[in-house]
Amino acid sequence: MSVYNSSVVDTGNEPHTDFIYCCGAITEVLKYGPCQLHSGHKVLFLIIPGNPGVVGFYTTFIKTLHKMFGYRHPVWAVSHAGHCVPPDSMDMVEDASLAVEGDVFGLNGQVEHKLAFLRKHVPRETSLVLVGHSIGCYIILEMMKRDPDLKVLKAIMLFPTIERMAQSPQGKVMTPMLCHMRYVAYLPVFLLSLLPDSLKSSLIKLVLSGIHYLDPTIVQPTVGLLSGDCAANAMYMGGQEMRKVLERDNTAIEKNLEKLIFYYGASDHWCPVQYYQDIKQDFPHGDIKLCKNGFRHAFVLDAGREVAEMVVEWIRGDMSFLFFF
Repeated sequence: MSVYNSSVVDTGNEPHTDFIYCCGAITEVLKYGPCQLHSGHKVLFLIIPGNPGVVGFYTTFIKTLHKMFGYRHPVWAVSHAGHCVPPDSMDMVEDASLAVEGDVFGLNGQVEHKLAFLRKHVPRETSLVLVGHSIGCYIILEMMKRDPDLKVLKAIMLFPTIERMAQSPQGKVMTPMLCHMRYVAYLPVFLLSLLPDSLKSSLIKLVLSGIHYLDPTIVQPTVGLLSGDCAANAMYMGGQEMRKVLERDNTAIEKNLEKLIFYYGASDHWCPVQYYQDIKQDFPHGDIKLCKNGFRHAFVLDAGREVAEMVVEWIRGDMSFLFFF
């Protein structure tokens, strides 16, 4: 297995980035805390991103989680397969036949990709706190269903797109483009990819200038996303989300209800308040929250620290976690 290590420092609150091949596709892993796990590591916080699955978007969120737990537990984020720019020494795909056979860039392939990552890089005895964002929540539910022996302590579902995606207000807008006109959308992405990174950065800042407290750490990962292949892989995955994320998996939720915390946005066009009300009615005893802070679906743009602080408070309030913290 090829690994590219861009870390300088492994300790404290300095990030460490690995580029690896998983299921034959390039994968970026952003790590705070230990870079390798052994049996002495009791708990791993693992972030499963939304789409685009770019781990750099979550830098502030991960850094805050790591700090608030006193740097005691590793906090990692694993990108979606093919949602990162490979370093010069690596390609987007290591094994083309493996990637195609497993449809690794598709939604099902991304679920298997995360399970393969855990098998390869996380000791089986390590307990997991899974944190999903958007489609990452769907992936987590699928992971727990496909591998019920995973030692999941808690699964935090932030702005969960786990049902009726194409019927949501944003889904109605995006479905035609992602499912029927995806190749047309490739042209502007390709043209943007030809621009120098400095100009891409300026354009991104201009487009996002309306966000008053924009997190500056998200600019460079967005530049990488405009490389062309990354955006194409994200759009391909998005098209499958519209077609496959249909009915909520109540069986998986019921089986794991005591481990799940759901957090819905009050003005989220991907999972509207009606979805919150429906799941709240179906699972009245579940830990299902509605945002009162005005956070946007893409909270990483301006509220990564605040959302991380909120997540820590939820977990600290659970008596079963006292042993670990």
